[in-house]
Amino acid sequence: MSVHKDVKRITTHVLQEMKSNNEKISMLTGYDYSMAKILDKAGVDIILVGDSASNVMAGHETTLPITLNEMIYHASSVVRAVERALVVVDLPFGSYQGNSREALSSAIRIMKETGGHSVKLEGGKEVLESIQRILTAGIPVMGHLGLTPQSIYKFGTYTVRAKEEEEAQRLIEDAKLLEDAGCFALILEKIPAALGAQVAEALTIPVIGIGAGGGMDGQVLVSHDMLGINNDFNPRFLRKYHNLYEEMFKSFQSYIKDVRSGDFPNENEQY
Repeated sequence: MSVHKDVKRITTHVLQEMKSNNEKISMLTGYDYSMAKILDKAGVDIILVGDSASNVMAGHETTLPITLNEMIYHASSVVRAVERALVVVDLPFGSYQGNSREALSSAIRIMKETGGHSVKLEGGKEVLESIQRILTAGIPVMGHLGLTPQSIYKFGTYTVRAKEEEEAQRLIEDAKLLEDAGCFALILEKIPAALGAQVAEALTIPVIGIGAGGGMDGQVLVSHDMLGINNDFNPRFLRKYHNLYEEMFKSFQSYIKDVRSGDFPNENEQY
C-alpha cells in the first residue's frame, strides 16, 4: 500500500517511510501563494522555498544576494497556501556559515515567522556545528551537497561536482556526517549518477537529487524551469513539461492587441 496516498500531511516521518517502502519523493520549488496552492493541490510531497528565488523572482545572477527577510517573506506566502506538502525553507547565504549562534537565530526566525516545517542549508563538515545547534532546538534540517550554489565563487563554475575520486570520497563522508548529525534528508546536486546512487544506497535517510541520476529516493526541480518560464535555461538534467514562456508571451500580446483595437472589454465584460 502506498504511504504518501494515505496521509493528510507529509512529515519527515512520512518521507522516511516512503524511502523504506521504495516510494519516490517528489519535490518542487515554490515562492508565492498562488503557485504553492497549485503545487500542493497537485500532490507534490515537498515544496522547497529555495534561495533560487534570488534568480527566479528577483533577477540576480547568483543566489547570494537574497536576504533572510526576503526568504521569510517568500516562505510565509507559501505556507499560507499549503495543506499537505512539507515546506522546506533555504537558509540564505550569510545567515549560518561560520557562526552557529547566528545559524540557530536564523532558523528560529524562519520557523516562528513563516510557519515553515524545516530548513535547508548547504555544506558538510564545515557547517556541522551550525546544523547540530539548529537540531538542538528541535528544528528539522535538510542537508545539501554536491554543487552548492552559495559557494559559486569558490568553485568558479556550475559544472558537475565530485567527478574526481578525492571529492567523491569527501562527499560520501559528508553525507554520512549529515545523517549521523540528525538531518532528516539530503539533496545532492549535479554529481555523477553512479555516485548519487551509491550515496542513496548507503544512507538510511531520503536522498533527493537534482542532476544526480535516477538512483535517488526522490527528485527536485525549480518549478519555473520545468514549466519552461525560464526559456533560456537548458541543462541536461532539466525535463521541460511545458513552454509557458511562449504561451504567456502570446497571451500578453493578444491582450495588448485587444486593448489597442478597442475589442476589450466587450459588452459582456462591463457593467
